[in-house]
Amino acid sequence: MDVGVDGKVLLVTGGTQGIGRAIALQAARARAEGVMITGRNSKRGAAVAAEIEALGVEAGFVDAALDDPDAPMMIVQATLDRFGQIDGLVNAAAVTDRGSIAEADIDFFDRMFAVNTRAPMFLMQELIHHLRERREPGAIVNILSVNAHGGTADLGVYSASKAALAVMTKNAAYSHRYDRVRVNGILLGWADTPGERDMQALTLGKGEGWLAEAEAGQPWGRLIKPEDVARLALFLLSDASIPMTGALIDQQQDYVLGVRD
Repeated sequence: MDVGVDGKVLLVTGGTQGIGRAIALQAARARAEGVMITGRNSKRGAAVAAEIEALGVEAGFVDAALDDPDAPMMIVQATLDRFGQIDGLVNAAAVTDRGSIAEADIDFFDRMFAVNTRAPMFLMQELIHHLRERREPGAIVNILSVNAHGGTADLGVYSASKAALAVMTKNAAYSHRYDRVRVNGILLGWADTPGERDMQALTLGKGEGWLAEAEAGQPWGRLIKPEDVARLALFLLSDASIPMTGALIDQQQDYVLGVRD
C-alpha cells in the first residue's frame, strides 16, 4: 500500500515537538509538496523546518498562540502566502494541563477550550472554505484523546474539550462529504511526548523514573510513541484511506473496553 501525500501541502499545528513534529517529518518522507508547522517557540520551529527541508521538502513555520482568536485566519493566510494552497490539516497542538470539574476556574476552562476546541474548529473552517473555493478535495486529521470517552477526575476539562472536538470532527465529515473533504480523528492513548515527560516528571512530581515504570505496565512494554501516531495520521491524510471519513479511531493499548484493570 502506497501511503503517500504526493504534491500536497499540509498544515500541522504543534509541529515543533512531539506528535506534531513526527507527523510533519512523516509527511516529508511521504513526498509532500510542502509542510507548514506552527508553534510558540521560534528556535524549535526553525529547527524542525530545517529537518523537513533536509528531506527535500519545502517547509515553513508560523509563530502563533492558538488561544489568540485571530490565530487560525493568520496561520492559514501565512500558509497560502508561502505555498499557494493547502490540501491537508492536522490539528495536533493542545494543552493537557490538569483541571477537574470541581476545581478548575474560568480562566483555565476558557484557555483549554480556546486552544483545544476553538482554534481547531476555525482552522477547519478556513481550510474548508479554501478547498471549496478551489473545488478540490482535502483531508483533516484531529488529534483527540481517549479521555474524550469520559476521562479521569483531574482531566475533566481537558476531556470535555477533546470530546467537543470529536463531535465537530464527525459533524464536519458529514456536512462536507460532498465537498470531498474528509475529516477523521485519532483518540490518542498514553503517549511518550516531551509535554507528557514534563507533566509526569515535573508538574506531577514523579521524577525521572516515571517513564520506565509506566512502560513496564503496558502490554507492548512501551507507551505510544509520536511515530506511531504519525503513521496513522499520514494514512488518514493520504488517498489510501479514501473514502474513509467521520472515523474516530482509538489509538490505545490498555483501555480498549473503556475501563482499566
